[in-house]
Amino acid sequence: MRHGKKFNHLGRQAGHRKAMLSNMACSLIEHKKINTTVAKAKALKKYVEPLITKSKTDSTHSRRVVFSYLKQKEAVTELFRDIAVKVADRPGGYTRILKTGFRLGDNAEMCMIELVDYNDNMLKETKSKSGSRRRRGSAKKATTETTAEVVEETKAEAAPENKTETKKEEGNEEEKKD
Repeated sequence: MRHGKKFNHLGRQAGHRKAMLSNMACSLIEHKKINTTVAKAKALKKYVEPLITKSKTDSTHSRRVVFSYLKQKEAVTELFRDIAVKVADRPGGYTRILKTGFRLGDNAEMCMIELVDYNDNMLKETKSKSGSRRRRGSAKKATTETTAEVVEETKAEAAPENKTETKKEEGNEEEKKD
C-alpha cells in the first residue's frame, strides 16, 4: 500500500525521472518558461523551487549542490548570476503554472510553467491595478473628503496662474493691435 506517499513517479523509473526533471529545470532556467503537462509541471515546481532558494546564497557549497541536481554548468551560472538577483527579496513561490487546455493526441491537460519575476505582461498588470477592492465604510469617506480638499487646493492654486496668463495674453493682443 502507498499510504502517505505523495511523490508523483510520472510513470518512469527513478533514473529517467531524475534526468527528465533535471533537463526540464535547465530549460526553465534558460528560457524562463516552458510548455508541458500539468503533472510534470507540478513535479518540476517541487524540484526547482528549492534550487532557486539555494541559489540566493552564492557560495561554493550551494553551487555544488545545485550542480548535482542540474548537471549543466551554463544553467547553474544563469541561476546564480541572473535569477537569484531578481528573486532575492521574494520569500518563495518563484514559479507559476498557467493551464493552457488539452493536448490533441491524448487529451492530456497542458500548461505553461514560468518564473514569476520574468513575465513582463503580468508585472505590468499588477502595477496598473488601482487600490484595493475591500469595502470599508467610513475610511473610504475620509479618503474621498481628503481627495476633494486636494482638488479644491489645486483649483485655488491654478486659478491665479491662469489669471496671470490671461493678462499676459491680453497685453500681447494690445501690442499686436498697436
